[in-house]
Amino acid sequence: MINMTDNAIAAVSRFIASSTKPVLGLRIRVEGGGCSGFQYGMKLEEQATNEDEIFEVSGLKMLVDANSLPLIEGVIIDYVESMEASGFKFENPNASNSCGCGKSFSC
Repeated sequence: MINMTDNAIAAVSRFIASSTKPVLGLRIRVEGGGCSGFQYGMKLEEQATNEDEIFEVSGLKMLVDANSLPLIEGVIIDYVESMEASGFKFENPNASNSCGCGKSFSC
């Protein structure tokens, strides 16, 4: 299961509210790349695919493909705002190494 902080839920809710298209939920995926081997991806999704696992976190629908799910099981997503940068931060218990940017990892 994926966990989201109140800040992350509020940020995603703002993005959904300002979307010009209908939104089914938030897609979270893992792709090859980044400085540590894997990188996280997020986007608002209009519809699910047959390969998606769909679940809710505090009223938000989350869509995760079967390949990404084992890599992000137990992840905590936060949204951080600071003078230097704002964005989502991932805390992944499956990662053996992660990048300083908090957006890539290795297992």
